[in-house]
Amino acid sequence: MPRYAAFLRGVMPMNCKMPALKAAFEAAGFTDVKTVLGSGNVVFDARSTSEEALQLKAEAAMQEHLGRVFPAIVRPVEQLRKLLETDPYRAFKVSPKAKRIVTFLRGRPKAKIKLPVEMHGARILAMKDGEIFSDYLPTPKGPVFMTLIEKTFGKEQTTRTWDTIVKVAR
Repeated sequence: MPRYAAFLRGVMPMNCKMPALKAAFEAAGFTDVKTVLGSGNVVFDARSTSEEALQLKAEAAMQEHLGRVFPAIVRPVEQLRKLLETDPYRAFKVSPKAKRIVTFLRGRPKAKIKLPVEMHGARILAMKDGEIFSDYLPTPKGPVFMTLIEKTFGKEQTTRTWDTIVKVAR
């Protein structure tokens, strides 16, 4: 049975307990469910179907069992592993002090965007399918990379660090 990862937008330990989230996914019929970290990453097995169908099923289960929905973006774990192998950052000069982040889009980008896009030390470097690859240097201005990503792609997305993707894909 294929293995998938759901990346949920807006989850943090203060607004969602991981055991309850795991139970909601199990109630939806997903198997071998595991949460990764406390930021809304759920890995599970499911019959092969579209990512969109899995997203809708997960969201319906969250509404029913948690009383709220965190927008879900689902990717096959095998796709994440291939992404890690190809390392899209290799083609760019990324500072060793920079944080590498991957933004998962709910759909495909609607506008053509000339890359790279930069703002206050945050850069959108590349796009491939529904993933955006960025880096940023932390600044006193706070999470400017999120402002740049939302300004460029809207809110139908969620972002994870490269290190989180490594943990999810294991």
